Formats: sequence, structure tokens, C-alpha cells
Amino acid sequence: MKLPKEFYGRDTIVVAKELLGKNFVHVVNGIKTSGKIVETEAYRGINDKGAHAYGGRRTPRNEALYGEPGYSYVYFIYGLYYCMNVVAMKKDIPEGVLIRAIEPTEGIETMSERRFEKAYSELNKYQVKNLTNGPSKLCLAMDITKKQNEMDLCGDELYFEELKNEPFEIVEAKRVGIDYAEEAKDYLWRFYIKGNRYVSVK
Repeated sequence: MKLPKEFYGRDTIVVAKELLGKNFVHVVNGIKTSGKIVETEAYRGINDKGAHAYGGRRTPRNEALYGEPGYSYVYFIYGLYYCMNVVAMKKDIPEGVLIRAIEPTEGIETMSERRFEKAYSELNKYQVKNLTNGPSKLCLAMDITKKQNEMDLCGDELYFEELKNEPFEIVEAKRVGIDYAEEAKDYLWRFYIKGNRYVSVK
């Protein structure tokens, strides 16, 4: 069952935690790839020095964050890679959740071809673990680009759904790659499933 719009229009920390264990799906030309979310990061907008909208910054790049909750915010980093975020809270409060890592659940052969140009059976142990254990890696594996920016997450192309999961423990940790963010770099707003091998940083 797809997550309803109401799921996203809540406190960003809550959304970040509750996305763990959900299935993230992208359907491209009839080809479905998906993965269980095992790691997320919350970004709390105007007052968060690690966020793209800190201080009320509003640009064409981050405009999606100011929109309705339940839409995607996809941005480009290092001139090479994309990262996928979920817009949370409510319109004009620019907060979101970065999807940091997933455990592949469907379309694994397609993911392998996209990432490494080889069959999944040909991957070594490092490549298997490295398939989707980072925000840009999962975007490459699932073919998420700027085309998916500002997409309705309750539609039929890009969405999240419930999964049947065994109980898991959530670890709270510092976010990754925001050493510039002064005190915000120490906020424990990264959440991951304890013991999952696809978590990017433990």
C-alpha cells in the first residue's frame, strides 16, 4: 500500500524515522526498481545550518522544498550525482528527508547494470554492498535524475509503500558531509536500521 499524502505532512524528524523500513519504488518505462529504506537524514530548513534552505535561502535549485509535502526534491552534487529527498512538514516550511541508503528488493539486475554495467551474479562482495549504500548510489541504481524533481510521491512512477518487516532498532547519529554546519553538524538527525549492511556510514 502506498503511503498517503498525510504521512509526509508531519514533523520532519518523525517522517525521517518512519520512512525506515518502507519500500522506495521507481518505475521507468515499465521497469520497476525498489529498495527498503535503511538510512535517512532529516533537514529542518530555515534554522538548520546543514540545510539548503538555511536562513530562508530560496533558489531555483531548492524551490521544491518550499512546496507541498509528499513531493520529491532532487538535487545535483559535485557536478556528477543526484540525491533524492522527500519534502515534509507543510507548504512554505522548507524541510525534507534525504534518502541515504536502501536495501534492494526488486529489479536488482537492472540496478546492477546501471551501476556497474554487469550482471548482479558477476558482482564481488564489495560491489554488492556498494550497490545502493549511499544517496547518489541509490539514485544511479534507480535511475533518479532531475527529471524526478518535484514529482508527486503518491503517483505511479515514484512512490513509497509499506513493507512487512521484522522488528528493527533505529540508530540515531550525526549527519554525513556537513562539517561546515557549525553546531548543526552534531545534531543526531541521521537514522538507520541497526545491523543492516547497506547503511552508508556506521
